[in-house]
Amino acid sequence: MASQPLSALFAGGARPRAYLASPLGFSEAGRVYYAERYLPALREHVEPVDPWTLSLPQEFDAARAAGREHAFGLEVGARNAGAIRGAGMLIAQLDGQEVDAGTAAEVGYAAALGLPCLGVRSDLRESGEPGMAVNLQVEAFVALSGGFVARSLQELVTRLAALRGVNPAATSP
Repeated sequence: MASQPLSALFAGGARPRAYLASPLGFSEAGRVYYAERYLPALREHVEPVDPWTLSLPQEFDAARAAGREHAFGLEVGARNAGAIRGAGMLIAQLDGQEVDAGTAAEVGYAAALGLPCLGVRSDLRESGEPGMAVNLQVEAFVALSGGFVARSLQELVTRLAALRGVNPAATSP
């Protein structure tokens, strides 16, 4: 159960800190979509906590060169865990034949901490068990946290605008 309902996080038009869980930083196409469409749309309604800015490509290169990839991987995980703990909520990008393993882990961690979790799944392919938008455990964590899974970025933005008490027509992804 969420420690604070979504409505309280957005009271008075507030823009809560939201950790953005996604695999979008792993591919060129994903990075473009993330930077040019996803982040700007969400910034209108939340203060993004962007995990893709917490660890730089040069740090990965240096860890590889020093033979400390495992240690650095654990450090990256700890940075992300700290960022989740410092956020008021989590928004997860859930596209793909299967939800990205790291994104699923972040949803579970945030839900266990009592943070409301929202998801967006715009993928046309079926995923998860019958009747579910995604893997049943991921969707259950989202629902139990007080959140929801939107079927498009537009739906997510519209619902965030409503939570803030902002006219959804004035916002666009």
